[in-house]
Amino acid sequence: MKDTFNRTAFKEKLEAQTSFPTLYMFKFIVPSGKENEIGAILPNNKMTLKTSSNGTYVSATIRAMMPSSDAILAVYDKAAEVEGVISL
Repeated sequence: MKDTFNRTAFKEKLEAQTSFPTLYMFKFIVPSGKENEIGAILPNNKMTLKTSSNGTYVSATIRAMMPSSDAILAVYDKAAEVEGVISL
């Protein structure tokens, strides 16, 4: 059974637990070769990459200053457009 993403609950949790602006850490897992697509979402921020043991996937971590919960959700929306992405 696949869990569905509750956008409203996530936004409420972000707003309750975070003071904005904040340095937010995004983590994504993408198929190898798609890491540049993830990096293009937040181009002015450092991206740390770690390749899986068999080289099939890449873990990408990006820390970015976010002005609001809506800005964070917008990044996740853009990331969802990358084929094969898993947002953590």
